[in-house]
Amino acid sequence: MKQPIRVFVEYKINDKAKKGYEQLMPSLLNTLSEEGATNIEWFEAADQPLLYVEMFEVSTLSHYRRLKQLRQTKIHPDFQQLDPMIAGGLSKLHCWAFQRKETGGESS
Repeated sequence: MKQPIRVFVEYKINDKAKKGYEQLMPSLLNTLSEEGATNIEWFEAADQPLLYVEMFEVSTLSHYRRLKQLRQTKIHPDFQQLDPMIAGGLSKLHCWAFQRKETGGESS
């Protein structure tokens, strides 16, 4: 079976936006789920104030690329709401895709 693509999204929000951001995120995470992401997690850095990370899975690299475009641009009506909240705007929202590597002794 093909391994899912694990996606990490990282950004820092503006100090004055924290309350509104945290109120908005449950809705945005629901939108992410509606867009096909699974196993969604959301974290705030313990040692770096205002730094947030989202982690989720998608089934293909093309799905990752589509979601990355939706998250980094103002084309999606829900995701674009983060633009004024992120320090530097959506262009400072970083996305990475990872595939799990199997060690020689494990079966898939």
